[in-house]
Amino acid sequence: MENEKISLNEYRDKLRAAFLGRAAGCTLGAPVEGWTLEKMEQYAEETGISEYPLTDYWTNSPTPDQPRYKYETYSSYLRDTMTRIPCDDDIGYTLLSLFIAEEGNGLDFSLEDVAKAWIKYITIAYTAEEAALNNLKKGIPPEKAAEIDNPYDEWIGADIRCDGYAYMAPCNPKKAAEMARTDAWISHRKNGVYGSMYFAAVISLGFCLSDTKKALTAGLDYIPADCELADGIRWALDNYNTVRDYGHAAELVDARYPDMSAVHTINNACLTIFALALGKRDIGKVISNAVAMAHDCDCTAATAGSIAGACYGMSCLDEHWYAPFGNKVGSYFNGEREFSISDILSRYEAIAKKSGGINE
Repeated sequence: MENEKISLNEYRDKLRAAFLGRAAGCTLGAPVEGWTLEKMEQYAEETGISEYPLTDYWTNSPTPDQPRYKYETYSSYLRDTMTRIPCDDDIGYTLLSLFIAEEGNGLDFSLEDVAKAWIKYITIAYTAEEAALNNLKKGIPPEKAAEIDNPYDEWIGADIRCDGYAYMAPCNPKKAAEMARTDAWISHRKNGVYGSMYFAAVISLGFCLSDTKKALTAGLDYIPADCELADGIRWALDNYNTVRDYGHAAELVDARYPDMSAVHTINNACLTIFALALGKRDIGKVISNAVAMAHDCDCTAATAGSIAGACYGMSCLDEHWYAPFGNKVGSYFNGEREFSISDILSRYEAIAKKSGGINE
């Protein structure tokens, strides 16, 4: 697969779809992050939503004025009051991967480069990221930052940070997985690291394979075959064509992993796969099904939207999912508070041209 290439025009189209698909999935899930499946269904009914899973963004929030990620309120994520891609960690870390590569050694950045960027940029962190950042600030070396006071090292945090590495290494899943591993090692271990490597490889593969199930299957080559994540992914792929709807997907996953945290890497990876199975080539259906499955729904929807975008391009993402963003993406990190989407995409492209996967 590493010898495959994509044309520059196709890469640009798929990159935009992957980035906007990620942003749309995150933004759709953000107002209901942490909600149960039943609570979402009830709220959709109470607010007069006729089609569920949703076919557009939420129009209401129980707490519209409540702050979120420093510079937003919950109204920032609603259909009629959205003015950009709002701030979120699922978006922030996607930007941060770009900064790490730009300020490090490009595609060959080091763990020390990751640590420098974390100290420089991150203003808010949770779970594994918070533990690692605190350790870095105490002077603990980057290679040990994940190992002290961190019970979250197999949670989903590392794999929500990996998409940018695939964007910068299209059709080069080995390099994408290597970069994702370097990034993940600062805060995660075992399946937490493998999740990041897996999804980076899958998105990279998507640029060339143009088929989600093929990319999901091929991505298994880039993580240990005997790890628990690989076992779960193989199980989800075995059920890819028989999962009936979002409720069935959640039931299957909860039956297999009844005592697993709702923000663990493994169960959410399976839900991401089921969302892609249900949505097929319609990126909007992919993200809406992912959100409806609950668990860490903004993360799964963001990852699923990114995979589908890399596979299928802009023709499979309806305009109403990205029109409210304009050309702006917000950031809660130190530095600029807002970037133009077109500039971010051009910066990914500049690095991607050095990865060997684009045929110019």
